[in-house]
Amino acid sequence: MTGTQSPQPDAKSFSWFRKIGWAEGVSFLVLLLIAMPLKYWADMPKAVTIVGGLHGVLFVAFGIMALEVKREYKKSWGWILKAFVASIIPFGTFVMEKQWKKEEEAAVNR
Repeated sequence: MTGTQSPQPDAKSFSWFRKIGWAEGVSFLVLLLIAMPLKYWADMPKAVTIVGGLHGVLFVAFGIMALEVKREYKKSWGWILKAFVASIIPFGTFVMEKQWKKEEEAAVNR
């Protein structure tokens, strides 16, 4: 590699970002649609404790991976903002998945 070429991004970070985004989206829906109703309608607060903890870990991992993708793929802060908004809206990460897959393929195939 010469001094003028920039290193090719590692496809693994974007792939992990998308996988964690999918898992974070699923955990959010499970929290909202299963665990919270169990807590309030079936007096089972442990469901929110367990699912909420798992969702929290996935939310933090998603944020870390979003920052890694931003750095590695030279994404804008606007891209990070969209990823964050997608993570706090139910089904948001699923809606963004198609765009993220296209972005990943475009970046890897440069």
